[in-house]
Amino acid sequence: QVQLVESGGGLVQAGGSLRLSCAASGRTISNSGMGWFRQAPGKEREFVAAINWTGTGTYYADSVNGRFTISRDNAKNTVYLQMNSLKPEDTAVYHCAWKRLSGSYYARTTYGDWGQGTQVTVSS
Repeated sequence: QVQLVESGGGLVQAGGSLRLSCAASGRTISNSGMGWFRQAPGKEREFVAAINWTGTGTYYADSVNGRFTISRDNAKNTVYLQMNSLKPEDTAVYHCAWKRLSGSYYARTTYGDWGQGTQVTVSS
């Protein structure tokens, strides 16, 4: 089991940027894919971005492609999400998760050991 702690959320104006971090402990994540998901009030948790264990493969939801960048530092056991050109519709709680099952990087069901999340609020 891996423990994940997200940080870096906050309140930002539309067009601004934030960098989220997901620090892992309990086991190494260097040989695992990792993902970011988000959940807005009253909505389902949705896929945002994912990265394979080497960092050479990245995957994005259409809604964030070109604005968000996922990266990882295996030496620090940490995954990042750089969010630029933020929009009010990006407002949500952002969670990271460890990809514990094979299958699509876009599928929530292939992830486990979710972090508690960090709130991102984008004002218009």
